[in-house]
Amino acid sequence: MNSLLGRFLRYVRIDTRADEAGQATPSSPGQWALARLLAEELTALGLHDVRVGGHAYVTARLEATPGATGPAMAFLAHLDTACEAPGAAQPRVIKDYDGGDIRLDTGLLLSPRQFPALAGQAGKTLIVAGGDTLLGADDKAGIAIIMTALERLCRGGTPHGPVLVAFVPDEEIGHGAELLDLDAFGAAFAYTVDGTGLGTLEWETFNAARAEIGIKGVSIHPGYAKDRMINAILVAQAVLDALPADETPATTSGREGFFHVLHCSGEVDAAHLSILVRDHDARAFAARKARLQAIVDECNRRWSLPDGQPAVVLELRDQYRNMGEYLARVPHVVDTALRAMRDCGLTPQVSPVRGGTDGARLSARGLPCPNLFCGGRNCHGPYEYAVLEDMEQAVRVLIRLAELYAHGVPAA
Repeated sequence: MNSLLGRFLRYVRIDTRADEAGQATPSSPGQWALARLLAEELTALGLHDVRVGGHAYVTARLEATPGATGPAMAFLAHLDTACEAPGAAQPRVIKDYDGGDIRLDTGLLLSPRQFPALAGQAGKTLIVAGGDTLLGADDKAGIAIIMTALERLCRGGTPHGPVLVAFVPDEEIGHGAELLDLDAFGAAFAYTVDGTGLGTLEWETFNAARAEIGIKGVSIHPGYAKDRMINAILVAQAVLDALPADETPATTSGREGFFHVLHCSGEVDAAHLSILVRDHDARAFAARKARLQAIVDECNRRWSLPDGQPAVVLELRDQYRNMGEYLARVPHVVDTALRAMRDCGLTPQVSPVRGGTDGARLSARGLPCPNLFCGGRNCHGPYEYAVLEDMEQAVRVLIRLAELYAHGVPAA
């Protein structure tokens, strides 16, 4: 099956769940399996320079149509699915959805009462999983959309410049596209197809960092512990208590930043915290990191180890930057995407990403790369679903983008 739906159903059955504990790239063997399958399909379509790199990066090139002089543009999607649930889906297709509750195979209820966006999908074709896995629309819907757009461009009839494609591993565990050789790839700009609902265009992301906080305690018999014990669990609690309670993912939206406690573990003699730091504003982001350091410094004033070493150690690593600051320098990339959507009869839905994309790292590395919708909803959990008609619209947008850039950068 080489239709859009057929491709999607084929891809989601392959388990490409990323593994945070993996020591290699890609982190899971299923990503290799999908990479090789996609390379075979790209070759069958007639694309040139089809390669599967040493880390399962799949790249290929569709040559320009005769007379086209436009820049080399690229479409990207990621191979892996999120860690929160197994990734080998058994998809179910629901044609002419009636707008009501959907009972998944495990008994879970996908309901518009809980997920209001469902109410607007009545009459469309939905794809769901069984309730014990992800569906994998994030980002296999993006892959299926790109492959279908390439197939239609290969048929001819639409002028276009060079169109490059890359399918990359381990986006879900923060690897992003950092090993993609941009010089060899050769694109002037790109679009990830990794968004959500119909018409979504995302060109701003968080600035992001991850904090690892190690806490050393002093374990002594509790009967003789006065002024001598340092309970690392209670020190960890003090760190968490010092974080603003109203600046978490559950209490913020839009461009509001947050601290997200991702992991907490401990015993009396040692504890560990992992905290994500997020903000769209660069100065507010810097202030958040400084605040975390100040909390750690205050804890070290309160608790000191017998050997004089700090009880609390902060390791803070930047993950990605807000891609908006880079895309603002090349406004045609966003402007043309907006035009392509409008030309396809869509009303663009522009919103900041409350997360990261491959496009954030690529934009920072010099490849401007906003994010387009792929028709998936409720990603990272068993309630995930995809809307086939929205995926079809995404195919049309990609083809229109290629056409708009066929003879150079379109006028504003």
